[in-house]
Amino acid sequence: MKVFTGARMFDGERLHDDCALVVEGASIAALTRFQDRPRGGEAIDLGGGTLAPGFIDWQINGGGGTLFNAEPTVDGIAAIAAAHRRAGVIGFLPTVMTDAPRVLVEALAAAREAQNRVPGALGVHVEGPFIDPRRRKGVHPAEFIRPMLEGDADALISAGVRPMVVTLAPASVPLERIARLTRAGLIVSLGHSDASAEEAQAVFDAGARAVTHLYNAMSQLSSRAPGVVGAALADPRVVCGLIADGEHAHALAYRAAIAAKGARGVALVSDAMPPAAGGPDVYELQGRRMTRVGRKLIAEDGALAGAAITMRDAIDYVVKALGLPLAQALTMATLTPARLLGLDDRIGRIAPGYRADLVHLTDALDVAEVWARGRGLDEVEADA
Repeated sequence: MKVFTGARMFDGERLHDDCALVVEGASIAALTRFQDRPRGGEAIDLGGGTLAPGFIDWQINGGGGTLFNAEPTVDGIAAIAAAHRRAGVIGFLPTVMTDAPRVLVEALAAAREAQNRVPGALGVHVEGPFIDPRRRKGVHPAEFIRPMLEGDADALISAGVRPMVVTLAPASVPLERIARLTRAGLIVSLGHSDASAEEAQAVFDAGARAVTHLYNAMSQLSSRAPGVVGAALADPRVVCGLIADGEHAHALAYRAAIAAKGARGVALVSDAMPPAAGGPDVYELQGRRMTRVGRKLIAEDGALAGAAITMRDAIDYVVKALGLPLAQALTMATLTPARLLGLDDRIGRIAPGYRADLVHLTDALDVAEVWARGRGLDEVEADA
């Protein structure tokens, strides 16, 4: 048994003072008043800061120098997990971008195996190739963008990976196929799409429940053509992924999205590439040179190519740059993504019976320590 004291406790929605957290083995046993804490077990005085559920990032392309597309293996996932775990991420979806068909096949197989072997590997995020071929492709290679055929849907459904997020566009996937994916338990996210607001609404009506990196690579909001952005902000069923780095959108756009959706309607993502979490400043994406510039990554033609942040960086930006409450930022990094992925019965909260996946933040919002299933970072890394 471990008894944590000395820090504010964030339960997934609210901050609590003068509390103690009791962990037994891999699970949370109780969140109690300080004076009611058990006196046995290992006493851990955190010395200030905030103890929160571990962060959940549903869009990580890479980190620590590793790119999932370039290394679609269990070892690749493990390397990415280790890099982001040090930044407080205890659950993530390795994200495979548009690429040659064999890369997607290998990525799905690796993600399935990693669920049982790599701490923190929750499932997979398939971002393309079933996106809009006309516009909004970003750095996704046009030669691999294609329509989703019935056989493609069969392969995704039968891959044996849950949760699975599939980012797609109605230009490449008919509504009946979208509905079939959602009925099979996949999480459909609208992204890399030039769809009209009406087309986006039809996708949501077919079962899509998210949009991938709101504002980026999608039709924008205007007064008479609300686009994907407007449709997503207006629909309470939809969770918006948000790359909160100060580069992918204007500060006022971030504030507007969070004001419209609330913390339950926004799930922060890093959209991290290899330079994030300690990787080098330059890397190759499908033969193209990408470079870190501040917190963003750009291709040689100047196109935005993802982010070089971690979830800790996103929380730091939301609190310090946007001036939003810490509890709101933490909800968007813990409970909201857990709900989106259908895992909020086991992670994303500090509550009895939940996994003891925890991150201790200092008052400056630096990561002081991480526990995965009740084990400290050093112990997890030694066994990984």
